[in-house]
Amino acid sequence: MPSQKILVIDDEYDNAFILKSGLERKGGYNVDLFTDPFAALNDFRANSYDLIMIDVRMPNMNGFDLYKKIKERDNNVKICFLSASDNTYEEFKKCHPTLEEKCFIKKPVTLSELADRIKQFLAGRYG
Repeated sequence: MPSQKILVIDDEYDNAFILKSGLERKGGYNVDLFTDPFAALNDFRANSYDLIMIDVRMPNMNGFDLYKKIKERDNNVKICFLSASDNTYEEFKKCHPTLEEKCFIKKPVTLSELADRIKQFLAGRYG
């Protein structure tokens, strides 16, 4: 079975690279990364990813706006949000009241915990 494909979009390259390498190593996932939400959107093709992980706080386009634009192109793709900010969860619930909180991941998170949450999310046990 081919490995599942994940797209990570985080404006901080170090964070994105750690997520990519950790998910490839801990979860066996095939991971692409972008640090620019516009470049990610420009490159995005429907049915290309099993999961997209989007940082909420990015310059020029926040993760919630990027979510809407991606969903216009592929309404079936699963998306998780990443955030280090304490007040972002309330903002998340206002913007997306019907989404499960399991698709909101607070940083910092260990790579093992992240890989486990992604495995459960992709298996359909979350949101």
